[in-house]
Order: sequence, then C-alpha cells, then structure tokens
Amino acid sequence: MKNLKLIHAAGLLLALVLPLRGADPDSAALKLHRELLTIDTHCDTPLHMLDTTWDIGAVHPSGTRDRGKIDLTRMENGNLDALFFAAFVSQRALTEQNYREARAAAEHLIGLTEGMLQKYPERIRLAATPAEIRQNERDGVLSACVGIENGFALGHDLAALQAFRARGVRYVTLCHTRDNDICDSSTDPGADSWGGLSPFGRQVIAEMNRLGILVDLSHASDEAFFQALAASKTPIFASHSCARALCNHPRNLSDEMLKALAATGGVMQMCILSEYVKAIPANARREAAQDSLDAIYGTWESLREPVARKAKREAWNEVDRLYPRTLATVADVCDHIDHVVKLVGIDYIGIGTDFDGGGGVNGCNEVSQMSNITAELLRRGYSREDLAKIWGGNFLRVFTRALEAAEAE
Repeated sequence: MKNLKLIHAAGLLLALVLPLRGADPDSAALKLHRELLTIDTHCDTPLHMLDTTWDIGAVHPSGTRDRGKIDLTRMENGNLDALFFAAFVSQRALTEQNYREARAAAEHLIGLTEGMLQKYPERIRLAATPAEIRQNERDGVLSACVGIENGFALGHDLAALQAFRARGVRYVTLCHTRDNDICDSSTDPGADSWGGLSPFGRQVIAEMNRLGILVDLSHASDEAFFQALAASKTPIFASHSCARALCNHPRNLSDEMLKALAATGGVMQMCILSEYVKAIPANARREAAQDSLDAIYGTWESLREPVARKAKREAWNEVDRLYPRTLATVADVCDHIDHVVKLVGIDYIGIGTDFDGGGGVNGCNEVSQMSNITAELLRRGYSREDLAKIWGGNFLRVFTRALEAAEAE
C-alpha cells in the first residue's frame, strides 16, 4: 500500500502543481494522501467485534450501522496507516461489582483486538511505539494501537495500568459521559463530584506518566482538564474533540483550553462526530425512536449477545431510513482545524474520528473517505508539511515525549 511513498521529490511537486493546471484536484489530493503517514487516534470498532459473526477482515459495504465504518480493506483503500482501537467502557454506578465488570469488559475488548491481530498478521500489526508505527508503514502493513475509553475500567487499582500497558494500551481517556472516581465529566451537569480531578485521579496521572501511557482528556470537565494539565509531567492530548468556539458543546475544548494545551505541548485530535462539529437541528421523531430502541433492547454498550445486537441493528437501520440523520460536512470539520491553527498554530491539531462511536460527516462518513479531508485542506492552502503534522506528526511528537519521559524515570 505504502510503497507509493518511494515516489521521488519531483513526483511530489508535480502532484501539488497539477491542480493549478486544470487536473482533478481530488486526484492530486489522493496521491498526496497516500504518501503521508496517517493516524486516527480514536475508533470504537471493537464494539462491532462483540458480534462474532462480524469480521473486520471482510469487505463491508458502507451505509448501515451493522456494517460499521472501519474494516481492514477500507483502511487500506483509504490509506489510513495507524488506528487506535478503543476499549470503551460505559459509566455505571461506582460499586465494587461494577468496577470488576468494567475491567473485565475492557479486557475482553482488548482481547478482540488481539484476536484480529492473530487472524490477520500479514495485514495489521500491533504498534506500541512511534517507531513501530513507522516501521509497519514502511512494511506496507497497517498498525493497530490500543487505548481505553473511560478510566472507570481501572476501578481503584493503580496496578491495572501496568497490566493494561503490558497488553499494548498506550492511552486512557480519564472519564466518559459521567463523573467517575478519577475526575468530573463535561456532560454530567450538576454533579461536580470532585471539582475537577479526584485525589485518586492525581495518582492515576502520575502512574500513567511513569509508565508512558498518554493522558487523554476528551470528555473531561473544564476544571479536570486544567488540573490534569498542571498535574501531568508530560504533554497530554484529547483523542477526539472539537473546538467549542465553532460548536458550543461542553464536550468541546474552549479557546482557553486550546491555548493551555498548546502551551504545554499537547495536541487536540479532531473528532468528526457531527453533533460536536456543528449544531444540528433537533429531530424529535428520530430521538424518540432511538430512545424507544434503547428501552426495548438496551444500550449498544450493554448488548453483548450477537442475536440481540443484530435485532437492534435491524431496527436501528429502519430508524435511519425513516428519519435520516443530519450530518455536518468535511468543510465544517476543516473549519475547526482552521480555527485551531489560527488560534495556536499548526503543531497542535490532529485527527481522531470517533468512527463506530458516532463519528462521520458528509464526505467522510467511513474510513475509505478520509482523503477528502486532505483534499479540502489542500484547497484551503495547507502545505504538504502542514498535512504531515495534522495526519500524524503532531500526535507522534506527544506520544514520543510520553515514552521518553517514562524511560527517564
């Protein structure tokens, strides 16, 4: 796939000049996109792997929820080199039983990613370091990286971080949609359990720094965000977030947060979940129908039996047909990138799609369409160097810093 990167400099210059001579600019963008090292720092595809009849190695037509937005063939066709497969754990009551079940759920999802690697070793390999990502790209093999979405999976056990690290985990999102024992969430109104980070949360960050595990502050409250920046000895990142100035959602990062993130050398990975990219008009009928499905079948996170998941998928697809979802666009996504670049510079923005967790916009609604972001940014005047930073260079800088700091301990 990436042998095309051996094209010499003259060919690259030609690719950039062709649009000015009347050639198809999207063709030039695709050519350039193939030559970049591309990294997506967040997907929830392991949830699809819970269905034992779903095979990531098969070719899946896009357009319906049960097919998903990612498979190996579409990664190859879309020239996505490296992808973080998140082990997502939904937030539940803070009880010992739920801690045990959350950890077991995370371990199971990591195991499903490991199963993919064992089944398709010639197509995708584990990458636990920037060097391994680069080596896999040179070898023409995809990279699977591993993250955990929601530190609830740790329970109160700091030693869990070491165990997860041994299985390849290289980032942990501290919380999800509700407060947990680590920190407050941006979307748990009125809770404010800790006023930001908990005492245990500070211990978690210190241990993550020691182990070289990246601190991910997507979903964290504003107070938790700033406190975590101050507590961490290494740069932190937001694996899938947007700019609040363009879409006023508490889940997004304010300009003050972006400036603080840049000042500490971190990076915001641009999420393309439409509701975080642009204010989407409410669709009461769609929302009511979805709520009804959750009441009948349970939430997606709670469904583990293939038969139950298939039944809900079929019903969900019918809701999509009757009440289509309104999506933001690639141009809207690039507006956020423009905003971050103008505010703090080109070195603090990357890509974290949240595919298979709700991510997707018109023009980039699954992984094979990711070059459309490159095309739009080229039209806006971004250079090859800029695109190399956005598609992976900026994140790899943060990743490298975290590992180097751990080695120096």
